[in-house]
Amino acid sequence: MDAVRVALLREVLAGTEWPEAARGFARTLRSSVVPQGGGLLLVGTEVYEPWHLAAHLVDESTWSGLPQLRPTLVRHRVEPDDPVHLAVGLGRIEAAGRGETLLVVAPEQADGGLLERVHDARRAGATVLALDGGDPEVRGLAHEALTVRDGDEVDLDTVQHLVSAAAGENGAPSPRGRRTFRDRLSRLADQLTAPPPARW
Repeated sequence: MDAVRVALLREVLAGTEWPEAARGFARTLRSSVVPQGGGLLLVGTEVYEPWHLAAHLVDESTWSGLPQLRPTLVRHRVEPDDPVHLAVGLGRIEAAGRGETLLVVAPEQADGGLLERVHDARRAGATVLALDGGDPEVRGLAHEALTVRDGDEVDLDTVQHLVSAAAGENGAPSPRGRRTFRDRLSRLADQLTAPPPARW
């Protein structure tokens, strides 16, 4: 989703909690990964892999000049012929520790194996963030969570777009100290004329 569509989405959602909630969560994500520099791990549930969020964070990382936002997608099932960037299994969470950030995306209830690994990563010093659909166990493990429930004005996919767009907003400050919407459009135009970043 490009900057124009995100702006339109925010306009549609004006008056609801979601634009500011997504910005707040994105600020937490950015402040977790940027000063620490330990890496961002992104994991979903056994039945949901956050492919689109991974791709959008790669784009935001490139456009904002914040390489720390580029996630490592951790997958429940890895095949022998998967490319390197898609061949990171759940064992990576077990190795997570201080300075690293683990972002869990769980539209539905997470299985016990994932929860145990996330718990261990948190105990080892990793920062745990969650975008969830109301699972109290996932929220209980997270240092900060943004929950989207049935009946809310948005779904979890929409919130992921808002969060990923907001995560890169302050990465390359304008002379006034903040990137404006016009700055983002200008950078987007520059990126459209350059070779695209590596895709998932």
